[in-house]
Amino acid sequence: MLVIVTLVAMTFAGAAGAAVIGEDDQVTAGKMAADALIVRPLGFVATVVGSVLFVVALPFSALGGNGSEVGQRLVVDPALFTFKRPVGDL
Repeated sequence: MLVIVTLVAMTFAGAAGAAVIGEDDQVTAGKMAADALIVRPLGFVATVVGSVLFVVALPFSALGGNGSEVGQRLVVDPALFTFKRPVGDL
């Protein structure tokens, strides 16, 4: 159930990001508001869910030798997207 909710949230985050990205790269108040109210909270959810999935997948990824890649994709990338970029920079 949690995976389904996360996938739906990530879909809406992509749609919200696409809706506020105009043809120019100028950061507007609308982009900042959409980022702060929609995209960042969904990014935080993706980071938390990715962390849980990473812990579940860790034994298997360790056996496969790709633990760092799994951690990068499931935890680090969503965290960087959520916490390291400027507000409104979609």
